[in-house]
Amino acid sequence: MAYQKVRLRRTMMFVPGNNPGMMTDAHLYGADSLMFDLEDSVKLAEKDAARFLVYNALTTLDYGDVEKVVRVNPLNTEFGKADIEAMVKAGVNIIRLPKSETAQDVIDVDNYITQCEKKYGIEVGSTGMMAAIESALGVINAYSIATASKRLIGIALGAEDYVTDLKTTRTSSGVELFHARTQIIIAARAAGIAALDTVFSNINDEEGFRREVQLIKDIGFDGKSVINPRQIAPVVEIFTPTQKEIDHAERVIGALKEAEFKGLGVVSLNGKMIDKPIVLRAQHTLELAQASGVYKRS
Repeated sequence: MAYQKVRLRRTMMFVPGNNPGMMTDAHLYGADSLMFDLEDSVKLAEKDAARFLVYNALTTLDYGDVEKVVRVNPLNTEFGKADIEAMVKAGVNIIRLPKSETAQDVIDVDNYITQCEKKYGIEVGSTGMMAAIESALGVINAYSIATASKRLIGIALGAEDYVTDLKTTRTSSGVELFHARTQIIIAARAAGIAALDTVFSNINDEEGFRREVQLIKDIGFDGKSVINPRQIAPVVEIFTPTQKEIDHAERVIGALKEAEFKGLGVVSLNGKMIDKPIVLRAQHTLELAQASGVYKRS
């Protein structure tokens, strides 16, 4: 499957749905996506009020080009349907499903979103979805989840519930998450959608955070969920192609164009053959660099 030009999702910043001050200023910090949370960060007694606050924020504040995501409560709770209906009515870009374990979880939410779109005269299919995978069963079913709906733009790892399900805890090495991360990235790539990594909760451990961001970039993730504006810049830095990477990608594309012009069947650069995967990676690097604002096509 060829690389596809997609929206940048290097950083998806959590915004508690019961914090109006943070909702007002959240788009000023430079995150690619904002994820307003109606689930874990909101107490039961505040669920209805948080939904009202997020609805008003989405319908009255100008967030510009920042992607707007809302993590709703599960559909099988007393708050799930009300969350989804309000967010669809508000015109949110993406609804994020928590604790997705099977394809049916995604299908059920997809069907309810369709009902809400029809109810409010919104084009059916215009509301996107993300599925957060937070359990052993969810990891096993990652590919079926990733392919359960055309609305899905990505799947994400939720580590805290996942490690609890495994009867372990999070470590500084992240070894307990390695299988889940690889399973999720493979499922996402096979489905042609994005993959987002989990949060790093210790905002004072910048060295550990950078180490984890580099790891998930090397594995193949598109980005990371963050909980503090201070975490945005390191993620952007690590995920943005370097000038060295851009220069190499340009040389690869230049060699390809020269070979095509000369009618050559083999493309080479500095005496080394360039095959299709190398060309695809070069194209992806330049697309990412352009989207990141550090490269302009000539």
